[in-house]
Amino acid sequence: MLQPERAVHRRFTMKTWTKRIIGISCAAALTFAVISLSCRKTPVNGTADTAFAETRTDSPIPADSLKVMQAMQDSFRAISETLLPSVVEIDVTETKTVDANPMNDLPFFFFGMPDQNGGQQQQYEQKGLGSGVIVRRTGNTIYVLTNNHVAGDATKISVKLNDGREFDGKLVGTDSRIDVALVSFESGDKSIPIAKLGDSDQVQTGDICFAMGAPLGYSQSVTQGIISATGRSGAGIGNISDFIQTDAAINQGNSGGPLINIYGEVIGIDTWIASQSGGSQGLGFAIPINNIKNAIDDFISKGKITYGWLGVSLVDVTDEYKTELGVQNTEGAFASQIFMGSPAEKGGIQPGDYITALNGKKVKNVNQLVRDVGSLEAGATAKFTVLRSGKQVDLTVKIEERSEKISSDNGKLWPGFIGVPLTDDTRKELKLDDTKVKGVAVTGVQEKSPAAALRLQNGDIITGVNGKAVKNLQEFYEELGKARKSVNFDVYSNGGTITTGTYKF
Repeated sequence: MLQPERAVHRRFTMKTWTKRIIGISCAAALTFAVISLSCRKTPVNGTADTAFAETRTDSPIPADSLKVMQAMQDSFRAISETLLPSVVEIDVTETKTVDANPMNDLPFFFFGMPDQNGGQQQQYEQKGLGSGVIVRRTGNTIYVLTNNHVAGDATKISVKLNDGREFDGKLVGTDSRIDVALVSFESGDKSIPIAKLGDSDQVQTGDICFAMGAPLGYSQSVTQGIISATGRSGAGIGNISDFIQTDAAINQGNSGGPLINIYGEVIGIDTWIASQSGGSQGLGFAIPINNIKNAIDDFISKGKITYGWLGVSLVDVTDEYKTELGVQNTEGAFASQIFMGSPAEKGGIQPGDYITALNGKKVKNVNQLVRDVGSLEAGATAKFTVLRSGKQVDLTVKIEERSEKISSDNGKLWPGFIGVPLTDDTRKELKLDDTKVKGVAVTGVQEKSPAAALRLQNGDIITGVNGKAVKNLQEFYEELGKARKSVNFDVYSNGGTITTGTYKF
């Protein structure tokens, strides 16, 4: 529809338009004549020494080099032609619920506005799109791997193939911890290709790679780059996976699409970008495909990923922390707390243990250990190597299935807080001027935990466990590990020491 201010231009008479058309036609004819003259192979009054662009036969690129470039180009074409039919666009519709009165959410009404709508809410539909890659076919059911943040909350899913065909999609399973989802659609067309999954453990920095998908809605796009790094942490975005970093351009809409190696194999699922502008800045991240392979089977058979559960609260610790524990210059994961009744407790793991290996594989950090434990099947037996009081201890633990209800029960978390070394910075923060005071500071007290029951507070300084003085972290966790049926703490406060009540377990 024309805007009102533009409609006035419709008032030109036919005579006016005729004059304009004639004028334009004449100008076009004159321009064409000039262009025609300039494109003649033999110009009027030209000489034999005149050279033209279309008569040049030599190449500025040496023949050998050109062959290499052509071979690379042929490879890129072959990879694209092979994989793109397996890459899909996923269009989703989500139903959102909001207050019927949007003024209720304004931040300057601290206690909310008087409800003018009787608590009513209204729903609206929000559309979005992402990418996916076909990874399996069972009969007429075809499975597409994508991200949880693409399809996990969708009420309607449409899968669009590279040839333009669209199918109604169904959410098979989804998992927010590693941000993956599996979507299916039905088709009797056996020619729809399935992508081949590669081995992401073989990916190295500098490898050539391709990102495919529908960035900003431009379906069947291919970008090329290299692997910038591997093993990037996803902790900052709440993801337990590690990531492959690439400079192959990834934008909004690429999420869920495949990252491909030069062999035409899927080595990752494009998931997120680090950007100050919202667009690609050469910092794209993909979930390694080896982290997801088992998830495909879990989704199809159970509708969810089944994680193994150890029952340990793990934290990464600083070098100063490691020094007090006596594990300096050692990679691993610190078990700060244990769930009572968990596989960890049954297997002998204690708060303060520094886990260095799982089934003979070295533990580099917390995220890796969480992933490795999560990949273990319920009922499996796992061997852990820990450092305790400076000594190596080998333990055998029977893994159980992870339950959100159990793993979020702070009442089972022992001791319910994390001990912190009394460094100079910690003393300054706590305004502890008396350098003679030795022990550990209390932080991260959990509600309804044993620590909360003993009235411990963040910032308290524990100087003794069951009447035995402790001067540092190692001594604290050593004495805590000796407690069998009950425990109490000596706590320094305002120049004196008080003793907590006794917690029995």
